[in-house]
Amino acid sequence: MSKNIPVISESKCSRCKASSCCTYITIAIDKPRDQHDFQNLLWQVAHEHVSVFKDDNGWFLLIDGRCEHLQPNGLCGIYETRPLACSEHSDENCEFGLEMEDMFNLYFPDYDSLLAHCKKKFKHWGEEEQPAKKKKKKSKSK
Repeated sequence: MSKNIPVISESKCSRCKASSCCTYITIAIDKPRDQHDFQNLLWQVAHEHVSVFKDDNGWFLLIDGRCEHLQPNGLCGIYETRPLACSEHSDENCEFGLEMEDMFNLYFPDYDSLLAHCKKKFKHWGEEEQPAKKKKKKSKSK
């Protein structure tokens, strides 16, 4: 005689006690290409609760900040009327059970870590980029 064992489909949300996805926001940014772009990123990560990362989808600012509707029990206080970004969030993009290094190709939690990256990336970091000089045409004298 076989027993019927019910299969319960548990989402990562039901196992997550920290409500990690409700404690930060990310903002897509253009890929930094030159020293000027990285100088702007340094300014941004110099602020509290701001870091920057690169993953397979591009570059992002990560801003730590707990949602004001997150309840002490980890549930949403406005679940029925939550914003679209919240209702569209799925287990597929969930970071539950992942380590930081598994989620990002590059991660800079602070100014010093990003500055170290800049110094490796740019041979002459900190030197002002000079615009290309125009070559002077030689004048023909008769």
